[in-house]
Amino acid sequence: MIRAPFQARRAILKRGLLSGVGLARGIALATGIGLASGSLALGAGLVLDAVAAETSPARPPQQLPISAQWCLSGPTRCIGLEVARTMQQQSFGMQRRPRLPPLRGMWFPYSTPTPVRFWMHLTPEPLDMIFVRDGRVLMVVAEARPCMHLPCPSYGPDAPVDGVVELAGGEAARLGIQAGTPVAISPLSRPLAAAGP
Repeated sequence: MIRAPFQARRAILKRGLLSGVGLARGIALATGIGLASGSLALGAGLVLDAVAAETSPARPPQQLPISAQWCLSGPTRCIGLEVARTMQQQSFGMQRRPRLPPLRGMWFPYSTPTPVRFWMHLTPEPLDMIFVRDGRVLMVVAEARPCMHLPCPSYGPDAPVDGVVELAGGEAARLGIQAGTPVAISPLSRPLAAAGP
């Protein structure tokens, strides 16, 4: 992985600390990884890795199998979800992905409630970020804007979450998803290949 020269790293860290990248409260890589509060040293390394990703050759977008679904009330309203289980999958998230079709998304589960901050670094299309806790929507960030170059703003509630669902920008409003909406994500018996974007 390419590392920036020391002077550039120091400037990037300073920008990150001042621009809301969220190192002291947890950080998000691309649209994915949540780190525990106070993970300043590890978070600083992740910001530098994000800078390396910005300057390295473009990696193709990640497409995971659709292995879970979230069925809302009403007919044919099940969202097929790619599940980002590993740290690597979560850190890459929706980077460089074209716009998601309706009723498609990505689920970032956490085994224990975790304070997280997500950002839109290298994510070219607006996303709805749905923060989940105890089987309900805790917070919706609607149509988070793309951010192709650092520094990027970060998003998330002040409370720990069990997971985050990302949908195409505007999907949460179209489906009536808001704070308090019940969330029951269930695994599919047979994962489906990720088709389309």
